[in-house]
Amino acid sequence: MSTLPTIHIVGAGLAGSEAAWQLARRQIPVRLYEMRPEQTTPAHHSGHCAELVCSNSLRSDDAIHNAVGLLHQEMRLLDSLIMASAARHRLPAGGALAVDREGFAAWITEQLAHHPCVTLIRTELEQPPEDGLTLLATGPLTSPALARWLEALLGPHLSFFDAIAPIVSLESIDFTKCWKQSRYDKGGDDYINCPLDQGQYETFVEGLLTGEQTPFKPFEKESYFEGCLPIEVMAARGRETLRYGPMKPVGLFNPHQGGKSPHAVVQLRQDNQLGTLWNMVGFQTKLTWPAQRTLFRSIPGLEQAEFMRLGAIHRNLFIDSPRLLDTHLRLKSRPSLFFAGQMTGVEGYVESAASGLLAGLFLAEWAGSGQLPSPPPPTTAHGALLTHVISGAIGADFQPMNINFGLFPDLAQKTRKTDRKAALSQRALDDLQQWMRQKMA
Repeated sequence: MSTLPTIHIVGAGLAGSEAAWQLARRQIPVRLYEMRPEQTTPAHHSGHCAELVCSNSLRSDDAIHNAVGLLHQEMRLLDSLIMASAARHRLPAGGALAVDREGFAAWITEQLAHHPCVTLIRTELEQPPEDGLTLLATGPLTSPALARWLEALLGPHLSFFDAIAPIVSLESIDFTKCWKQSRYDKGGDDYINCPLDQGQYETFVEGLLTGEQTPFKPFEKESYFEGCLPIEVMAARGRETLRYGPMKPVGLFNPHQGGKSPHAVVQLRQDNQLGTLWNMVGFQTKLTWPAQRTLFRSIPGLEQAEFMRLGAIHRNLFIDSPRLLDTHLRLKSRPSLFFAGQMTGVEGYVESAASGLLAGLFLAEWAGSGQLPSPPPPTTAHGALLTHVISGAIGADFQPMNINFGLFPDLAQKTRKTDRKAALSQRALDDLQQWMRQKMA
């Protein structure tokens, strides 16, 4: 039997952790490198593997009518470490899959650190190891030294900015003005709602538009991902934009005003298992911290808010994957180097973990047999996401993408619009299980 090649994974975020798990559960040794906590990033706060930094929500868990929920279910079928931890640390959040962030990341770290096939190495690498096979999963916050190495290897790469939302202490929220309810009562009382009348809303929007913002650094270019826009950028697109986005009041009824629907609403979602911390949904921002404290305390119910974390902006990068990567996430010019996670142009925690899962499966097959498996069909959520990464718009038009049903091939048979998502989901799950059976044959 031939000796297995050394497998290095650089970055123990969601993608790197998932990839390491897929290798380890197949008894393939892996060296997992993580620079934290010795070297930090602008967004991370701990040394845990798979730390969630922007939100505690893995978004919708509806596997029938929502593409990310379908991706959840496919990952469960593929024995995902990320989904296993999410199940253990789930918090009430209506139809969304929210988790206790500390417990979620700590459990993943424990599973990897104590697995006999995983060697967790706490060090910063300025370039990947030269021997064996390497997976780069350092994410959008790749260290400056490694980013410079990547730029020298790949040429100019793309970048964008991402934002994190504030977190408020539960005990500082005024429930004589706020109430708990999910929209249309889906999930019961999983959200805290802070109502604004028309005058309060208009004053709030004006504060967003005129509030002091943290300036960009000289080398930074203003460019945001459409799925995670700062709240003030959304407000600048029109004064009613927020009422049709994160501040939409539909399906909510204020019990303090006889069940009247508010003009606008700010929602907070539980952020930890104890229920003591709540994050402001959709309120990622580039306002300065003093401006945030002043403006957000003008929201009814948050006048005395204790902010456990304020919003911030950090620089993210991703590579031009359609030009650079092959169908198995390998660098075309250097086949021993794989990529996974948000740096490949997938956006979101779940998508990042799913790409790491695929990279782990590809690496495991190649390490064991010298052959690469067929990728999952594009009719599956994993396959659709992979297709975006390897054949999306090339050049300046390539942008990060969340999983969505627009990435899936059309159904063979004509289906009513109301039944389309369910039909796409069922086809995806059937095709994934068939692909899994073929892999095991």
